[in-house]
Amino acid sequence: MSDYRINTKCVQSGYRPKNGEPHVLPIYQSTTFNYTSSDFMGRLFDLEESGYFYTRLANPTNDSVAAKICDLEGGYAAMLTSSGQAANFYAIFNICEAGGHIVSATNIYGGTYNLFGHTIEKMGIGCTFVNPDDPASEIEKAFQDNTRALFAETLTNPAVSVLDIEKLAKIAHDHGVPLIVDNTFATPVNCRPFEWGADIVTHSTTKYMDGHALQVGGVVVDSGNFDWEKYGDKYPMLTTPDETYHGIVYTKKFGKGAYITKMTAQLMRDLGSIPSPMNAFLLNVGLDTLALRMERHCENAQKVAEYLSTSDKVAWVRYPGLPGDKYYELAQKYMPNGTCGVIAFGIKGGRDACVRAMDKLKMAGICTHVADARTMVLHPASHTHRQLSEQELVEAGVAPDLIRLSVGIEDVEDIIADLEQAMND
Repeated sequence: MSDYRINTKCVQSGYRPKNGEPHVLPIYQSTTFNYTSSDFMGRLFDLEESGYFYTRLANPTNDSVAAKICDLEGGYAAMLTSSGQAANFYAIFNICEAGGHIVSATNIYGGTYNLFGHTIEKMGIGCTFVNPDDPASEIEKAFQDNTRALFAETLTNPAVSVLDIEKLAKIAHDHGVPLIVDNTFATPVNCRPFEWGADIVTHSTTKYMDGHALQVGGVVVDSGNFDWEKYGDKYPMLTTPDETYHGIVYTKKFGKGAYITKMTAQLMRDLGSIPSPMNAFLLNVGLDTLALRMERHCENAQKVAEYLSTSDKVAWVRYPGLPGDKYYELAQKYMPNGTCGVIAFGIKGGRDACVRAMDKLKMAGICTHVADARTMVLHPASHTHRQLSEQELVEAGVAPDLIRLSVGIEDVEDIIADLEQAMND
């Protein structure tokens, strides 16, 4: 549906019923699928035929939702995962094995930082963190002969920094590796990283795409643009025979679909982080209204950020929609129609004052979740990022007094009133 606009794609992409079929995407709530021919089933397992045989590898409901997100991002192929963390892990592990190395932006979600900085290290994969705001010459120092990917977030969680996608894409491509971008906060409604040179996009679909805190999920979308064969010595898992599938060479057999096909046929087969069809169905319900909700989230967040920036109770505010914000110009370049509903700010009096104010909120909830229809707050240094050291907190851009405010779609005057009463002693 590439000719349609984003609002239409949110509703219509992924599933188009044929004559007499359900108007709304059905839930294929089945672990397995029946065939009358043993030979055909064998060809499915050899990747010689396309079809469904076991939901861990593929399911019609899941595939329809993945196709919708792929269309929204302007990608070539996509695969759903059971969480955003699984999506980021799969995106890296699909092309980087033991002995490999990645470069990652420092100011990313705390769970992803821990995944890259500690967990994959136990699997023999190294990671060097860089400040994406540094000059290209400084970032390039992190690259090694065994570097296989550069990773960053379009809008960082929780500091709401804006990534210079074109700069990072050029750095990655100059070193013969793909740029992988987590686009969770911006969503394809506000930013499409492939149009700026990114190669692979991930999402925690738990956030704005779902929008209602009903399911946990993730997705990996491939642009189909990175030339794996050109750098075949770096990516033998894609360009040399896979003996677990009778010697298939993914790039030869599947072309632009090589990356996602391998991820589905190999990683999902062996690791199994598949979402349930019910979760995919719920995600699709959220996607139908994604464009509408993002407009309201951004409109509300802009007004709340403007209020906070004038409050004598507030020490500082970061929101890329505010003129004068460090990332305002980048936001205008990459996300001219709005960024997201997340604001980072601190209250005068430091960490203790922030915690006191959060505890006094009446409408907004203290939640580990973010990017929901409901307004919620979090103190990352105490919650999502508490596993990081003080130095790691500084590198991740998480100040001790940082409050992550996820502005919902309620009436903005009620949101502001709740914040005002909470900050007044």
